[in-house]
Amino acid sequence: MQALRGITWLLLLQSIGEVISRALHLPLPGPVVGMLLLLFALRWPLVHDSVSVVAEFLLQHLSLLFVPVGVGVMTHLDVLGKYGARLCLIIVLSTWISLAVTALVLRALMRGHAETDHG
Repeated sequence: MQALRGITWLLLLQSIGEVISRALHLPLPGPVVGMLLLLFALRWPLVHDSVSVVAEFLLQHLSLLFVPVGVGVMTHLDVLGKYGARLCLIIVLSTWISLAVTALVLRALMRGHAETDHG
């Protein structure tokens, strides 16, 4: 019963996030807004306890969630063969850019935090 409550919370918060995103024309997708709502809702024990049961179950079976992706890749091997090198390059570059931006933001935040501690 706890797992059913947890999945209900997840679906409810995702649906509310979708409604908010569409109603307010936000640049964020509904599931992202739902995740932000979930972040705040996890402070309540009722939500936290039931969602943690579902989260543990999903983490135990996480590998099954990659099966559809694998099937999708297998059905598009021709595209992968044609554009595979470019896709790899883009993935590597975007990963490095993301890491660099994250490092720069972290450095700026740490510098700002240090100035407020000493200032």
